[in-house]
Amino acid sequence: MSPGLQRSDGKTNRSIDGSSDHSLGRSTEAQEAPPLKNYIFLTICTCFCPAWPINIVALVFSLMSQSSYDAEDYEGAQRLGRKALHMGIASLVIGLLIITIFCIVHFTTTAI
Repeated sequence: MSPGLQRSDGKTNRSIDGSSDHSLGRSTEAQEAPPLKNYIFLTICTCFCPAWPINIVALVFSLMSQSSYDAEDYEGAQRLGRKALHMGIASLVIGLLIITIFCIVHFTTTAI
């Protein structure tokens, strides 16, 4: 056999259209999408805390993360999801702090 010709002993994978597949089962085009972490449940729950502007911003970041994920921008979705998490935690902490201060002030004042 000459060096430029391939042996045809039936061991190469063939696709439906008859072309040879030399990738051995690995596909560089089909990468699995990472799981979405947009923390939508946390941001919706923080909307009940009395830190309104921060809650709404966290919810917007969470929704933007979902839309970036749908547009297959996985890095952008991850970045926006992380921002939603940080804003949600900040909103929760600030809301609980406001509730605590309100309860302390309300129950320690004396009524005349």
